[in-house]
Parts: sequence; C-alpha cells; structure tokens
Amino acid sequence: MGIYLNPGNQGFRESIRSKIYVDKKNLIACTNELLNTNDKYVCVSRPRRFGKSMALQMLAAYYGSGYDSRELFAGLKIESNESFPEHLNRYDVIYLNMQQFLIETDSEKVTEYLEQEVTGELQEEYEDILKGQSMGLAAALRKIYAKTHRPFIFLVDEWDCVMRERQESEELQKQYLDFLRNLLKDQIYVALAYMTGILPVKKYGQQSALNMFWEYSMIDQFIFEEYTGFTEEDVKALCVRFGMDFEKISDWYDGYRLRRFRHIYNPRSVVAAMRNGVLSNYWTSTETYEGLKIYMDMDFDGLRSDIVQMLGGERVRVNTRSFQNDMRNFNTKDDVLTLLIHLGYLGYDSETEEAFIPNKEIMGEFENAMSVGGWPEVMRVLKASEKLLEDTLRGGADSVAQGLDRAHTEVASILTYNDENSIACAISLAYYSARKEYKMIRELPSGRGYADIVFLPLPHTGKPALVVELKYDKTVSAAIQQIKDRQYTQALAGYVGEILLVGVNYDKDDPNKPHSCIIEKVHSIERAEH
Repeated sequence: MGIYLNPGNQGFRESIRSKIYVDKKNLIACTNELLNTNDKYVCVSRPRRFGKSMALQMLAAYYGSGYDSRELFAGLKIESNESFPEHLNRYDVIYLNMQQFLIETDSEKVTEYLEQEVTGELQEEYEDILKGQSMGLAAALRKIYAKTHRPFIFLVDEWDCVMRERQESEELQKQYLDFLRNLLKDQIYVALAYMTGILPVKKYGQQSALNMFWEYSMIDQFIFEEYTGFTEEDVKALCVRFGMDFEKISDWYDGYRLRRFRHIYNPRSVVAAMRNGVLSNYWTSTETYEGLKIYMDMDFDGLRSDIVQMLGGERVRVNTRSFQNDMRNFNTKDDVLTLLIHLGYLGYDSETEEAFIPNKEIMGEFENAMSVGGWPEVMRVLKASEKLLEDTLRGGADSVAQGLDRAHTEVASILTYNDENSIACAISLAYYSARKEYKMIRELPSGRGYADIVFLPLPHTGKPALVVELKYDKTVSAAIQQIKDRQYTQALAGYVGEILLVGVNYDKDDPNKPHSCIIEKVHSIERAEH
C-alpha cells in the first residue's frame, strides 16, 4: 500500500465502525457498470459535508489491490450484487486529494508536485518497468499498462479546490485542467475516473475543459441520486434507532429535491442531530455566513427580489446553463443562484427548473447573512413577525392589518412587482417567526382549489392551524367565504384542534388603509363551510 497508489481500506474501515453509518454501498454497483466503457469518466459534485470523501474511501477499499476488503462488505447490500466479486480488490487505484497538493506546495507548481509524488510511488512499485527512466506521470502509466495490461482506477477528491481557492488565477486553473485532460482523456490505462468536488467541471465559454466527463451535480444527479445524501427511508430508520422525532428532523434538514428521490437530507446535520439529540445548525456552523452574504449582495438586477421571494417560501425560475462552474465569473443573477445551488444553500427542482431555500437550517443562514447589513427592510419585517403571530392568535384583526401594511411596504421596496403575488410574499415573511412552531405550505391543494397559505402546527405545540386567503381589491368577507366554499380546511385531514381562518384583502386605491383583515375561529371537526 502507498499514499496515492492503493492507499488501503483504513479510511473506510473507520467509517463503518462509526456510531452512525448509512449503507450506500450500492454506489459500487453503479460504478461497476461504468468500468472500461465510454461512460467511465464521472464527475460527482455536491455541497461540502455531503459524504463525497467517504464515498471515495469506500471505492478505494473495494477496488484497490494489495489488500483484502471482503470482510468490510460482509452482510451489506452490495455483497449480493453479481458484479461484487468480479472487481473486488482487482485494480491499481490512484487516489488524489487535490486539497493536500494545493496546501503542501507553491500553488503555481501544484501539478508538478503531484507528478513528482505519484510517479515516485509508481517507480517503487514498478521498479522493473520504470527503473532508470525519467518521464511524466501519463507516460509512466502508459508504459506500465503496455507491460501489464492492467488498467488503473483514478479517484480524485476535492478536484475543484484550485477553482475555489485560487479564483484569481486563471492561468493556474487552465494549467491544472490541461494536466487532468492529458492524464485522463483517451488514455488506454484508465478503467474509471471518478472525481468529486463542490463544482462541476470548469467551462471556458460554453465548452467544458474536460468534455469527456459525465457530470452529476446538484442540478441533476441522474443515476447517483440515491447516494447524494440521506434519503427519507434512511432518516426514518435513524429516528427510530435514536428516538428522534421524524417530523422535527424533516422540518430542519429535508428539502433537496431530485427527480426520483424527492426528499434528500443533509447527512452531516442528520448525523450530528442523532448523536447529540438536539436540533441545531450543524452544517452551516462549519463555515461563516459571510461567504453566503458575498453572493447575496451581488449587484445583479432581480437577485435581491428572488432571494426575498424564496425567503417567503416561493420558488424562482433559474437558468443554470450559463454558469461557468467557477466562483469568479458571474454575468447574471442566474449564475449567482446556480452557484448557491451547487454550494447547497438552495435546493433545485430539475423538472420545473426552480430554486428554493430547502429547510429551516438553511433559512437561518440566510437570516444571519441579512442581519449584518444591506437588508434592513427584510430584517424589520422578520423582527416584527413574532408580534404579528401573537396578534393573529388572539384574533386582533386590526393589529394584523396594520402589521401587514408595514410588512408589504417594506417588502415592496425590494420586489419587482406589486400585485397579489407580492402580498403573498409579504405575508409569508411577515409570519416568518411562525415557522419555529409551524410548517408553512404555499398553495396547498385542498377541497376545490388551493389555499393560499396554510400554517400547520408542529406536533405538541398546542397552537391552532392557520388558513390564510388573500384577495386583491375585493373584501375580507369574500376571502373567508372562499375558504368555506372551496373547503380549504379539508387539507388539514388528520389534524385535530382549532383552525383560524384569516382573510386578507389589499386595496391599492386606499392609501390610508390598504390592508384589511378578518379572523374567524373554527374547529377541525366542524365543517367550516357551515
């Protein structure tokens, strides 16, 4: 075993010995199907702390020769796969952690240092083939393959750290990408190249510098969806094991949406919550909010409006195709939002091409970033939200109307529209504090239509549910009547307790009192339309 050549299975051994380990070993079945095919170039990008390095350690333990890893897979899913014994410990694996190379050398010589280190190990292992010869890494690998006919598997961790940490050095980035292309593209010695990072492959113009790679990112994970994070099934099993409330865990850490797996959880946060028995901002605590704030404050037309809409629970359309896959070149607000998707600050639905804030943990990070300046209007609305909820729960319709006046005025200064949608966004933000004890649902299907906003209390809070209907230049009575006529309360099937029907109207022609409100109390077992 070496440092880079067949590094062993110790890292994977430590993972499966950990108190919490979720079996993702069927990932191996996916990579086995790609071996020695035209699809053997794989770039998997995910946010930090989403298990990328752990996956590479597993692949190194499985494929690497010179050690026996069969015991580590005993009794796990992949053991029953027919391809499992065929490739177990049958390859020479080259494992490269690019972060390590970047830290340990002058950044301008990172590829030179990498070649020196890895070629040195190859010369020790294949002394009879390479003895007395001086050559680059690619040339050495070609010579070894010509003699042995054994292809290599390349596992590259933090592949994009040069792009993220040397953003200003376009020359270094190009040099690094040229090195990877020469090392991997069209080389007969490559059985599989599996790279992981936060960003997809860097583009120049509209062309990928490593166009042989298939990309699996937070925009679309395709065949790797199940291995992106924890699935709902994974989390439910952990909640049973550790006696945690699944609904609360879901509210905090669920939210990433993929094509087949509509509920993907942040692994780091779920593991920390299970170990500590406390819900908190675990993932975001590993990095300061200032990094997020830099991108939120970029001066692109419509960016602030989109962020406010998402903070209010809405989704926004994003064109992800113009992003250059780096952290320096931004041309539109869509480029900024696409980066935030890759970083994990936004969820993305590839079917609707919409971005959104995925969960309570990330929402708190946006709030932190806003609190240090630049977003005073929004912060005033958020700070006033606790009183607005109190006024609503006690039935103070006049106070609620006044609070909504203020919230709408503040939010309208940022939003690019002033219609019924802006009212909905303003109200969602005005009730921001309710999300501590409620699950907010926008346009909930129910009865004979869609309830504008529903606040469903979390278990054991003892709070009433809220059904909010918005009207524009009509009356609050019409809003309440619509809730009853269209049987919106049927959406709360299974809920037992009080329901507050909140009717809100915005009259754009009344500058003195643009908002009016009426609040009516019913019980879940009653038929609200009566």
